[in-house]
Order: sequence, then C-alpha cells, then structure tokens
Amino acid sequence: MVNPTVDIIYRYFPHLGKQQKEQFAQLGDVYPFWNDQINVVSRKDIESLYLKHVLHSLGIAKFLTALAPGTRILDVGTGGGFPGIPLAILFPQVEFHLIDSIGKKIKVVNEVSNALELKNVRADHIRAEQLHEKYDFVVSRAVTRLSEFLPWVRNKFDRKDRNGIPNGILYLKGGDLREEIQEARAKAAELHPLSAYFKEDFFETKYLVYIPV
Repeated sequence: MVNPTVDIIYRYFPHLGKQQKEQFAQLGDVYPFWNDQINVVSRKDIESLYLKHVLHSLGIAKFLTALAPGTRILDVGTGGGFPGIPLAILFPQVEFHLIDSIGKKIKVVNEVSNALELKNVRADHIRAEQLHEKYDFVVSRAVTRLSEFLPWVRNKFDRKDRNGIPNGILYLKGGDLREEIQEARAKAAELHPLSAYFKEDFFETKYLVYIPV
C-alpha cells in the first residue's frame, strides 16, 4: 500500500486556504527532518505521517467543526505536536498551548511551529499538573488511561462556554474503551468512531472520546 500524501488532507478538508494548504504540505518535509535529529515519531510511522498522525489529529476537527475566535486549547502530552499542530493550522483564530514532560519533544514542536510560522502555538516543557491556567478544551492522543488522565486536567477548564458544545476533554484513542471509561467514572463520556469521518482501514478501531465538564 502506498502511504498517503498531503492530498488526503485536502480531500477531507476541501475548504482550506492557500496558506493552510502550504503549511500542511510543509509538514511532510519538516517532520522527517526533525525526526532524524530527535525521534518523536516511530521510524516506520514517519512514512505514514499524513494518515496516522496528521489526519488522525484532525479527527477532532470533524467533531468540533467550528471554534470561536480566542478559544483556548491545551494539548497534554503533545509529543512532537499531535494533535495540536495540525489543529492549529486548521484553526488559526484559536490559541493552542502544547505541553509535554519531555523537553526534547517540545524542541521539535517549537522548530516545526517556527518553520510553519504558526502564530497561535505556544509550547512548554511542563506537566499538566503544574499548570494554573484555564482552557476551553483539553486535547490529547492516548497518553495514558483515562482514569490517570482525568485528575491531571480536572481543574484546567474555564467555567464559561463560548462554543457550540460545552467545554471539555477531546481524547483520541483506539480499541475497546468502554471498560476504560467505566474505570474513569466518566459517565458523561461520548464515544465517536473516527470511521464515521474517514474511510481508511486505519480508523476502524479509532475513537474520539468527548467528556464535557
């Protein structure tokens, strides 16, 4: 199977502006370059960058299709910048704060962000528990079990909702998540299969978990 190019992003998001298209195309150059210096994506997965990392991250944008200007989003355990950087390209009017407990990963995030001239991305080497700021949404990609994740971010939300859905957690993860949701006592959690948005086989077992707060 031939690994998808940036065209897969253009196909699922046909209304991108010229700058956004250029920024998504740039990811195919800057990530392999920085991944050779500091490994943030597995060697075999870097060839599937657009499918397994960029498009996967944008599953959040298929659920949350519009965001009010000035919305603040925290990306916990961002690694090399996922899902934060693809979302920041798609929503230039939204403020993104990308954090990770591993400093060299934040270096990659900063280098990629600078290369793309993203003005709406801030990245910090810090743990979520150490933050005292408030956000509209917290996003993440399978950094740990939900029962561990929820206490990290419990007090990180603004009380005022400014978007079409209540403030909350948008968590990307695969597999059978019912037991994990039950373990986390996240009774309000909603499971949204990414296969409803994307037809590639990769997404058959992938989900977006939305937990309003």
